[in-house]
Amino acid sequence: MPAETHVRQSPPERDEVFDLIRDQLADILELEPSQVAESSSFVDDLGADSLALIELVEALEEELSDRTVGFRIEDEDLEDLKTVRDAIDYVMERVG
Repeated sequence: MPAETHVRQSPPERDEVFDLIRDQLADILELEPSQVAESSSFVDDLGADSLALIELVEALEEELSDRTVGFRIEDEDLEDLKTVRDAIDYVMERVG
């Protein structure tokens, strides 16, 4: 049997996904992490533009590809992600 080349980790918990999204958004948007809540709208509450959302997607794909091989957020799904909660739910559906 060949040796494992990819160590499979357990899927992240919901709080871990929230922490990851919150910390990435705080960094990208230069906010305090405490300003980012699950109910926050990316545009209305946090002032994120399309470039900030693309940066968030890239950061999430990079972080989560370690746990879920080939994790990707599809471009056509981006328009449905309006709030932090939407993003958490999206990630949880794909890594669970």
